[in-house]
Amino acid sequence: MKRLFSLLISVVASLSMMAQGWPAQYDGVMLQGFYWDSYSDTNWNKLASQADELSQFFELIWVPNSAYANSTSNNMGYHPVYWFNHRSAFGTEAQLRDMINIFNQKGLGVIEDVVINHRASVNSNWLNFPAETYNGETYQLTAADICNNDEAKDNGYNPTGAADTGEGWGGARDLDHTGENVQKNVNAYLDFLLHDLGYKGFRYDFVKGYAAKYVGQYNKTAQPEFSVGECWDGNKTVVTNWINGTKQDGVIQSAAFDFPLKYYINDAFSQGKWSRLNDGCLANDNNYKRYAVTFVDNHDTGRFGECPLYANVEAANAFILTMPGTPCVWLSHWKAYKTTIKKLILTRKAAGIHNQSAILTKSASTNGYILNVEGSKGKLLLLLGEATADTNGYKLALEGTNFKLYATENVDLSALEDIHEGSFVVPSFCTVSDGEVCAFFEAPNSWSTVKCWAWDATNNYTGGEWPGVACTKIGTYNGKKVWKWSYSGSLTTLPQFIIFNNANGQQTADLNFKNGGYYDEAGSLQGVATGIEPINTKHIQPTTTAIYTLSGQRVIGNPRQGIYIVNGKKYVVR
Repeated sequence: MKRLFSLLISVVASLSMMAQGWPAQYDGVMLQGFYWDSYSDTNWNKLASQADELSQFFELIWVPNSAYANSTSNNMGYHPVYWFNHRSAFGTEAQLRDMINIFNQKGLGVIEDVVINHRASVNSNWLNFPAETYNGETYQLTAADICNNDEAKDNGYNPTGAADTGEGWGGARDLDHTGENVQKNVNAYLDFLLHDLGYKGFRYDFVKGYAAKYVGQYNKTAQPEFSVGECWDGNKTVVTNWINGTKQDGVIQSAAFDFPLKYYINDAFSQGKWSRLNDGCLANDNNYKRYAVTFVDNHDTGRFGECPLYANVEAANAFILTMPGTPCVWLSHWKAYKTTIKKLILTRKAAGIHNQSAILTKSASTNGYILNVEGSKGKLLLLLGEATADTNGYKLALEGTNFKLYATENVDLSALEDIHEGSFVVPSFCTVSDGEVCAFFEAPNSWSTVKCWAWDATNNYTGGEWPGVACTKIGTYNGKKVWKWSYSGSLTTLPQFIIFNNANGQQTADLNFKNGGYYDEAGSLQGVATGIEPINTKHIQPTTTAIYTLSGQRVIGNPRQGIYIVNGKKYVVR
C-alpha cells in the first residue's frame, strides 16, 4: 500500500511538472489565423482547406474565440455568452471540429482565444447567464459570480462577488475569479476545449483583467501543451511580473506575448531607432526568452492605421524569425508577403533556431542593426537597414527591402529552392490605362462607401482633406465588392502610401502604394493589375511616350536592361 501511494504521488508530481507555460527549446512557429472582421476570409472551412500548405511552415495556429456570442455574423467573439456552444461568425461547431481534426492530423496544433476575464449575458438583463451541461453536469454563473465593482452595479443590478482582482472591462461582466463557482465553470470550459473539441492550447485574452495566479491555477488543472497571455504592456517588468505571477509550486504556467519588443520594433523600423532592439524585452532575456511569443503585429495593433512599419514589414518579420522566442506571424503579413515569410521560416528551421537559442551578437548603429543567433544546426546573421558585417563563413539565404539574412555554410538551404512567387490573378475588370496612377481595394461587405487617402513626404494625391476622395465600385470578386481609386491631378510622381476608409471611421493601415495594386480587405497586396499584353522586342527606342517599370515607377531618360511597360505593353530591353 505504501508503494502504491508513493507511485501515485510520483505520477501526480510528474503531471504537475508537465504544465510549465511553454515547451523548452521549442522550435515551432505560430500563425495568427485571422484579422479583425475576417469572417469570410478565415471561416473554419476556408482555414481547413489550407492545412496542407500551412502545416509545412507552422506548428501552431491561433484562431478566434469560437464560443457562441449571441450572433453568428459580424462578431469576433470577445464577449462570449456561451462556453460549451461553439457556433460563431466563423462557422458551425461541426465545421470547427472538422478543422481542428484536420489540423491535428497534419501536426498543426490549434490555439483557442480564451476569454474568461468577462462574459456577456443572454439578453438585455446584464446578469442573465445560460445554464449549460457538460459531461452530465450543469454549469451556470449568477450575480454572485460577478465582481461587486462591475458596471452592472451602476445600472440597476446587484453583483455580489468579491472586488475585481485586475483591471475592469466595461463591455461585459467581470468575473470574480476568487469564487469557487467561477473556477468550477472555467475548469470545465478549458477541459471541454482540450479534451472534447481538440484544441492544443490557449491564448488568454486581456489577462490584466484578473490576477495572474488564476491562469496558473487553471493551467495546472487543465494541462494545456501551450499557453500564452495577452499582457498588453510595453513595460517589460509588468509582463515578467505577470509571467511569474502564474507560478504554481514555483513553476511558471504560461508564456506571454512580447509586447515590449513589439514597440521596439515599431521604433526601429519606422523611425530608424535601431538601438531600441537592444532594450529590455522577453526575447532578449535569457530568463524569459523561453516564454516570449514574439510578433510584429496582430488583429488589434495592425488595424485602423495603427501599424507604422510601412515598407519594413518583411524586414520586421525577418527579425522575429531570427530571434529566440516563438515567433507568431500575423495572417495579413503572411498573405501579403507569403514567399518571403516562407523562406524566412525555412531558414530558421534549417539553422535550428528555437525559443532559447543564444544571441551571439546584437549591435545597433545609426543606419542599421546586426543580429547573430546560434541554432542547433548552424548560425544566422541578419543585417537590417544599411548595416554591414563580415560575412566570411556565411552564405546569403535571402534578402529583401532593408534586410539580408545569412546562414553559416553548413546550413542546408535547399528547401528554399522550392519556394516560388504566388499566382494570384487580379480580376479582369481591374484595368489600368497607359500612364494611369490607380489602385484597387476589395472592401469588407459591411462597407457601403470607400474613400482613398494617398500621399508621400511632399504631396497629397487625394485633395489634402481627410478622408480623401471617393473610390468607384467597379465589380465583385469572390463575393466582395471591388473599388478603384484613380488619380486625376497633375503630379508626375507616384504616392508612397495609401489608406482606404469608409464613412463609419473604419480604415486600413497605412499601406505601401503599388501602382495598379490590388489590396484585399486586410490591406494585403495580392497582385498588380496592368492590363498589359506581354510581347518581346529586342530594344525600345527612346520616345516621348511614358515608360514605366513593372512596379509602376516612371522612368526618366533611357531605360536600362530589363522589362518595362510602354503604351500598355511589356517590352524587354537588352
